[in-house]
Amino acid sequence: MFVEERHQEILRLLEENEKVKVKDLSKRFEVTEDCIRKDLASMEVKNLLKRTYGGAVRPDTLHPGHNNIVSTRKDKNIKEKQQIAKKAVELICNGDMIFLDTSTTNIELAKEIIKRELQITVVSCMLDIAELFTTTKNVNFILLGGQFNRSQNGFLGELTRQMMENFRFDICFMGVVGADLFNNVITTYVPEDGIMKRDAVQKSSQCYLVMESNKFDFKANYVYATFNDIEGVICERELSEEIKKKLEEYQTKII
Repeated sequence: MFVEERHQEILRLLEENEKVKVKDLSKRFEVTEDCIRKDLASMEVKNLLKRTYGGAVRPDTLHPGHNNIVSTRKDKNIKEKQQIAKKAVELICNGDMIFLDTSTTNIELAKEIIKRELQITVVSCMLDIAELFTTTKNVNFILLGGQFNRSQNGFLGELTRQMMENFRFDICFMGVVGADLFNNVITTYVPEDGIMKRDAVQKSSQCYLVMESNKFDFKANYVYATFNDIEGVICERELSEEIKKKLEEYQTKII
């Protein structure tokens, strides 16, 4: 098969499946994985696809079903978010001060904290999380104020950052739109949200990503951290050996 024919077949597979994997393409075309990586790199230059760790996605793909409006995402993939939250809450000890960012997965984590009756301090800038903690006396809750961002249903911007300035957290739990292992970047959509996340990561002894496993295949447009900045990732299911190996290279734990 000629190179151009292979490229056309890769594009066809992308249209059908939204993503392709290097290993699968190597077997399908009976060429080396290095050859496929060169194909994908060449096609990315032409904006025919976006490379991800271990494969590629369509160029118009950020994250399927994901947008920057919290209200449209709160009730989606609840089972997966609950699984992540149950793992995350095990990392919290009585007496901890934690930060929860504007993440729909962190809404589920807040519910788990309440169920466990943990005696901790929680800092957040998200109204959905603040409303949950009005029902418990065990948690000392601090809401960071400032300019209200309707899409995130929380407070972002310079005033909010100023309120955070003097805090130091034992753990922060960060939501994710895209986690790009290939380029070692963790991304979100809203720049103001990304700046807040970056500040929280820098002010935390430990940082964990609370993320569905398919987010390893996608990218957003604002980088707020690298895998070197975080302690670990918390996903709803077992990760592939390929992803595990790359996370080990970054010395990032898998929960």
